[in-house]
Amino acid sequence: MTLTSTPPASSSDTFDSISQDENIIPANGDRNPDGLNGVHDITFYAKHRHTVKVFDPDRKITPENVDKIRDLLRFSPSSTNAQPWKFILASTEEGKNRVAKATDTHYPFNSPSIRNASHVVVFASRLAIDEDFLFKVLDQEEKDGRFEADPETFRAQMHGGRSMFVNLHKQDMKDVQHWMDKQVYLNIGQFLLGVATLGIDATPMEGIETRTLDEEFGLREQGYNSLVVVALGYSDEEADYNAKLPKSRLPLSEILTEV
Repeated sequence: MTLTSTPPASSSDTFDSISQDENIIPANGDRNPDGLNGVHDITFYAKHRHTVKVFDPDRKITPENVDKIRDLLRFSPSSTNAQPWKFILASTEEGKNRVAKATDTHYPFNSPSIRNASHVVVFASRLAIDEDFLFKVLDQEEKDGRFEADPETFRAQMHGGRSMFVNLHKQDMKDVQHWMDKQVYLNIGQFLLGVATLGIDATPMEGIETRTLDEEFGLREQGYNSLVVVALGYSDEEADYNAKLPKSRLPLSEILTEV
């Protein structure tokens, strides 16, 4: 996984500095600070994001942006709006140390990113998706006004359509756990790009002991299992070598067919 990042506050380059050649993207150190100065094109953030290798432990995310982080987690798309996820947001030293238990033994190279980050998010997926949960989602949709035009008809249609897809993965494809995990990854993808637009750097990590995390936070007892940890904060301008490296991607001709 890769992620989005934000330049140090001393940077002053503008969006115009991005190369028009898709294979020549300037180093991430040559970008706008915090996505400001009128830069709003989403491709700017896609081209300038990077996985932070070293966080600045002294820089913290503002409360205002923490609220936006919560919104990004909540408002992600998912297939049939199933939302089969749960998140843990750690900001205290105690909380981050609890998350780091999942890396200290077998993935110690990931522990500094967790402990030096401003905030850390644990992404977890449901272990089962049953009628009670489907009705919980349905009731929330009704409460939020999605069926007002014809409540009885639209509610029944929504429940029928969502149940059809869930049962397809349960009974025919027999991959419902994988299907739910994929919804969480949809959330992670949107989240990484979203935090970049806030000027927040991130490091997504699959190098974690999920069983350790699950036991630490009682996730399995709650009906979830952990998948990914994302550390959030700000790159250490001097120590983060990856911040100044050019981005490398395969050319469009290798990955895109237009018809």
